[in-house]
Amino acid sequence: MGADPEGERLIMPLNVTLVSAEAELWTGEASLVVAKTVEGEIGFMAGHEPVLAILASGQVRITGADGAKVVADASDGFISVEEDVVTIFAGHATLVA
Repeated sequence: MGADPEGERLIMPLNVTLVSAEAELWTGEASLVVAKTVEGEIGFMAGHEPVLAILASGQVRITGADGAKVVADASDGFISVEEDVVTIFAGHATLVA
């Protein structure tokens, strides 16, 4: 995270890519990503520790840096988080909102 001249912390966005076996469905900057994994639902914001998790069938919800909401149904894949880069690989995924 960066800092402004007064020493306050600035929130840096996540760089998110959501891909299925067929196509890239969404890519962009986000403030929040929530996904269902085999161990439960998990959310990611900037500064999150590295994660590699198996996706469970369910929704992936992305809140864009501009506040726009993106929702996809996804299954058969995994999610990777490292250094504010979130990559969601799904065998099957469709945008629903």
